[in-house]
Amino acid sequence: MSEQQASYDYQRYRQLLSEAVDETSRLRLISLLITEKARDRLEAQRASDRSAMTAETVAKVLGNGGREQFQRGWACRQVR
Repeated sequence: MSEQQASYDYQRYRQLLSEAVDETSRLRLISLLITEKARDRLEAQRASDRSAMTAETVAKVLGNGGREQFQRGWACRQVR
């Protein structure tokens, strides 16, 4: 049950909820929801860290003069 896809599958959750007829199965469902949400947050943080590392590497390659220009351009792309 813990090896499910990263995105929310509402049909699957609805099915699991309908099958949760006792406290043990309801607690398992709650645990699954918490685990999957935590995994999603961790993946989002990792993606953010990768983007920041890429920006820093490009800024280093461009040097300090190009760094400010790159960061302004990067910030504009992030807003879109």
